[in-house]
Amino acid sequence: MSTDSPQPLWQPDPERIARARITRFQAWAAEHHGAPAEGGYAALQRWSVDELETFWTAVTEWFDVRFSTPYARVLGDRSMPGAAWFPGATLNYAEHALRAADTRADEPALLHVDETHEPRPVTWTELRRQVGSLAAELRALGVRPGDRVSGYLPNIPQAVVALLATAAVGGVWTSCAPDFGARSVLDRFQQVEPVVLFTVDGYRYGGKEHDRREIVTELRRELPTLRAVVHIPLLGTDAPEGALDWAALTSSDTAPVFEQVPFDHPLWVLYSSGTTGLPKAIVQSQGGILVEHLKQIGLHCDLGPEDRFFWYTSTGWMMWNFLVSGLLTGTTIVLYDGSPGYPDTGAQWRIAERTKATLYGTSAAYVMACRKAGVHPSHDFDLSAVQCVATTGSPLPPDGFRWLHDEVRDDLWIASVSGGTDVCSCFAGAVPTLPVHVGELQAPCLGTDLQSWDPNGNPLIDEVGELVVTNPMPSMPIHFWNDPDGSRYHDSYFDTYPGVWRHGDWITVTSRASVVIHGRSDSTLNRQGVRMGSADIYEAVERLPEIRESLVIGIEQPDGGYWMPLFVHLAPGAVLDEPLLNRIKQTIREQLSPRHVPDEIIEVPGVPHTLTGKRIEVPVKRLLQGTPLEKAVNPGSIDNLDLLTFYEDLARKRA
Repeated sequence: MSTDSPQPLWQPDPERIARARITRFQAWAAEHHGAPAEGGYAALQRWSVDELETFWTAVTEWFDVRFSTPYARVLGDRSMPGAAWFPGATLNYAEHALRAADTRADEPALLHVDETHEPRPVTWTELRRQVGSLAAELRALGVRPGDRVSGYLPNIPQAVVALLATAAVGGVWTSCAPDFGARSVLDRFQQVEPVVLFTVDGYRYGGKEHDRREIVTELRRELPTLRAVVHIPLLGTDAPEGALDWAALTSSDTAPVFEQVPFDHPLWVLYSSGTTGLPKAIVQSQGGILVEHLKQIGLHCDLGPEDRFFWYTSTGWMMWNFLVSGLLTGTTIVLYDGSPGYPDTGAQWRIAERTKATLYGTSAAYVMACRKAGVHPSHDFDLSAVQCVATTGSPLPPDGFRWLHDEVRDDLWIASVSGGTDVCSCFAGAVPTLPVHVGELQAPCLGTDLQSWDPNGNPLIDEVGELVVTNPMPSMPIHFWNDPDGSRYHDSYFDTYPGVWRHGDWITVTSRASVVIHGRSDSTLNRQGVRMGSADIYEAVERLPEIRESLVIGIEQPDGGYWMPLFVHLAPGAVLDEPLLNRIKQTIREQLSPRHVPDEIIEVPGVPHTLTGKRIEVPVKRLLQGTPLEKAVNPGSIDNLDLLTFYEDLARKRA
């Protein structure tokens, strides 16, 4: 929850505000496009929403987007879903991602780090050469614009090369991380019918090697559309029969040829977590991602050629795609392939130190795990290069803000950001020229008319409501795969408020225009008409040292009652005795609301998550309501399916 403290935790100094790219952009847009010269970010943000087409024109000019054929107008149709951006324009995403090779030839485009924590550079020249070679080979294999190319790959340079080569030929990229099992991968890839599969023989994680050759055999068998499989010998094994060798495909010195495709040509397919059915196959466009990510990375994240951008992610999460787009601003990107906490909890800070990352992004959960484990980043590591620590995946609790401020640096820009796979971007978050308040996201992003609405569609200030976006964004999906009439796409975002994007999060927009995220609105806790997000409960309960993690569910009962259990996964050595039960209840009563004291507190062997690390609330709620396991959840989307049997057994006993 917001602390309502008027005192910011951090305030950028005048020099920092002056040198921020967003400040220079505002001055330039004022001169050339009528943006407000005064009034700072708030005035710029208002203008960007009110003058949407002028704003996006300004973005494309400021970042020198190369349209090989010009656009007829910025927005052909404003309606949602179905807004048509820059109709008539053609361009290529990969061409923009490799532009810095002209000026930064021998500097690193990529820094690859594994669990040895030794960074290995790939120069801009070498990256462009490999992309050129691979793109030519893909064309020779018959890959044409619109064909799908898939990767079963960890966060390694080869994955970046494969994505960029696919985009260069106008293909459609899609990837899964190699910790996904065969069923999870097939649930995703079978929907899009790829013609090429890039794959590793295995990966290293937590100090161990994980052989994935059997799974690769199954993928090849179950994906009949494949014309070629490319083997990347991460563990040193020979290419299986019929597979092509990565080294042979990337050995020639060939300049890349960039297919000029329409602005709304598909770039990649991302997937929703798919906890309750087949994952949604979300298609985003080359042009839409290009301009949205230039805005987000170049203005909001304030990144340019002198920066190094590290975000802890896997290729199965949208943040990997976002990280790769760091190349668009000429920024060196850091690819870490390994466990987030190996050989110790401080691992990610060590990587930030060794790569001299200027922006380091991670999950809110990792920050809180460091706090619990007594990690002292500034004491143990040289983090002088780090200008910003950004977090996403779940709301960063107030204690997380304070811990970063105290343990990293008191002059640290902390950017809690929130968006979604659905737009592969942020709705609200980082602004380098604004203060940071504890527990709050700094502001809605440029070009995003983010509001909090009540059930009748009235905007709310300083009250909890539904997160809505009332104007189109270029990176909104062009469609879902295999959704010919658009009904699944429409029902996912537009069935509550016609023509307005409803994201499914509870938020507060504060009177100072910052944003507080309270968790998913579809798992909201509604006690006697008082709504609360689950994130607020987690933040309070997980301050207690005995609680490793928690899960809260609110269940409407057939008799009109409401049962709200809190499940707790205890820290080693902790016991759920009467004193601890009382402390948990007292914490919720005093810090949140007496109405949200749980009806029962139940110890569990663990909290289940999606493969991208989000707690799964809705499937557990369905289990507790008596839905059979196979109908309540897609088993391939869960990190530990065994944990769900506990909740299923509990539902049976209660019934």
